[in-house]
Amino acid sequence: MKSIINFFFELGMLKKTPRSGYQFLGSGSESVAEHAFRVATIGFTMARLDKEADAFTVMRMCLFHDLPESRTGDLNYVNKRYVEVKEDQAVKDLAQTLPFGKEIQYLLEEFKEGETRESQLARDADQLDLILELKEHQDLGNRYAKDWIHFALKRLKTELGKRLAAQILETDSTAWWFEGKDHWWTAE
Repeated sequence: MKSIINFFFELGMLKKTPRSGYQFLGSGSESVAEHAFRVATIGFTMARLDKEADAFTVMRMCLFHDLPESRTGDLNYVNKRYVEVKEDQAVKDLAQTLPFGKEIQYLLEEFKEGETRESQLARDADQLDLILELKEHQDLGNRYAKDWIHFALKRLKTELGKRLAAQILETDSTAWWFEGKDHWWTAE
């Protein structure tokens, strides 16, 4: 049981690991754990909309896709040009400590390869979370967010991911709570 408890403590590192791209965007902050939660929820939703993919597999890939960052940290695109990350080794070392470690290792390999329907949806869910975050920053006036969105859109692989991204770009990030809720503001 100690290896399981150690795994739980290691997961806690993701709550403390900042996503590093925000320093270049100039606004915002988010932990890897916060990111993984929304990615998993987006992935589950996409798998349900897709109807062909196994939602449990997609959700597990999304949930664990950045798990190695508990050991490697989150490296942004600039960092990755100069630093060699031994992510596969981090996954292998973690997998050896868990009775279900091989399952996580296979899921992360499938995610990385991006060949299966489930992995494509999971990878798109990862990009859609970024696009959502960038759209919020754009709506708040960050002029660089639009440029970043352009590149995130190019990484989308599925038609569903592309349709969802198009809707994200047409939707004000505050619409879910603000649009059409005039009575919330005038009621006593």
